Amino acid sequence: APILKSVLIDTPAAKVLIDISKVQDDEVGDGTTSVCVLAGGLLRQAAELIEKKMHPQVVIGGYRLARDAALKALRAAAIDHSDDEAAFRQDLLNIAMTTLSSKVLSQDKEHFAAIAVDAVMKLRGSTNLDQIQIIKRIGGTLKDSYLDPDGFLLDKKIGVGCPKRMRDCKVMIANSPMDTDKVKIYGSKVKVDSVSKVAEIEAAEKKKMLDKVDKILAHGCNVFINRQLIYNLPEQRFADAGVMSIEHSDFDGTERLALVLDGDIVSTFDTPERVKLGSCELIEEVMIGEDKLVRFSGCPNSQASSIVLRGANTHVVDEAHRSLHDALCVLSQTVKNTAVLPGGGAPEMLMAQAVEEESKRVASKHVVAMEAYAKALRTMPMHIADNAGYDSTELCAGLKAKHHEGRHTWGLEMDRGGLGDMVALGICESLQVKEQVLLSSSEAAEMILRVDDIVQCAPRQRQQ
Repeated sequence: APILKSVLIDTPAAKVLIDISKVQDDEVGDGTTSVCVLAGGLLRQAAELIEKKMHPQVVIGGYRLARDAALKALRAAAIDHSDDEAAFRQDLLNIAMTTLSSKVLSQDKEHFAAIAVDAVMKLRGSTNLDQIQIIKRIGGTLKDSYLDPDGFLLDKKIGVGCPKRMRDCKVMIANSPMDTDKVKIYGSKVKVDSVSKVAEIEAAEKKKMLDKVDKILAHGCNVFINRQLIYNLPEQRFADAGVMSIEHSDFDGTERLALVLDGDIVSTFDTPERVKLGSCELIEEVMIGEDKLVRFSGCPNSQASSIVLRGANTHVVDEAHRSLHDALCVLSQTVKNTAVLPGGGAPEMLMAQAVEEESKRVASKHVVAMEAYAKALRTMPMHIADNAGYDSTELCAGLKAKHHEGRHTWGLEMDRGGLGDMVALGICESLQVKEQVLLSSSEAAEMILRVDDIVQCAPRQRQQ
């Protein structure tokens, strides 16, 4: 998906494939490659049928019958362990490891799978991933990454002269300018007849700022976090009052803090009785690598957590972030829709077999399109084997035979280059992801098949 988003393409059919990849990423977070590969396979099979003078509408009709049969088989094969907490957690770990197997984090997939599952389990069924903050720090190795289970980390520094550690915190989260203790008059002129008048203006500005600080202190907070800058004068006043101040917490940081600390974001300070202050047990500075961060412990919103990613350079850390985000998306969707499937190409083989069985009951030209759909589904395990460097034809022939024997949980085991029982090996995928792949790729293929010709406007002639 990151590559497809960056590609500039004029062909409408290619744009459709890029769009379904983006939708897959937004909906379930994983399966972006699978959806494009399957759509391409369906279009390749359809092109062969159209060359044999079969009408596109007949092909689309056959594809729809095949899709319904495949979906029915997919849902029937799903396993649901939502009643057994230990088994469901193991399912989530297996899904996370399967998702991470094709990414940069494949070497440390057990470590990152555990991090992702712990973070998602803390959400307690919510799919709001804003509550999981991912902080990237260059240095160390990927194995040094960790989940901070009881705290929230803010990538900012505590103000000069302020307390560096505070217990039983009452936190005011604000979005207000605190940088007007110096004269800033843009686009206008002030004429004065002496330097003392300039000093009076500056004194008035300072008084206005100090009054604002006094209003903030009247709220009874002992920690003040502002989205905007805090200049030296208000920072000094906060330090004198024993209040911890943190500036420039950014939009994301401010929104997350309000969520984590269960407080309001305040812009005006005239009504202290109507403001809800955030709270937490402890705020302190911690060192991660060579950087200082602010850690909030004992927050009232226990769903929030922070993940610290370490890596050798920016590219590694960015790719790790993308991979982990995919795993978090899939897991949060699986917690909501708890059914899982065996992986390793087993669902595609199962669906292909179900489509072929269903085609025996159809007495029309649609049968040919249904068989083509089954053929396209069978190319998915072949791609898995090819990517691992094994003989895809032999492996997929063996897998097809296993499924005809009724062993529908068998798939490709690419560590040893053979076949195996996916449930026993712990290779699992989310039903939600597979459903979305099947529906999106089928719809994209149908949409492209409906197009007879593409009319493009001639480029505008440039004046010499």
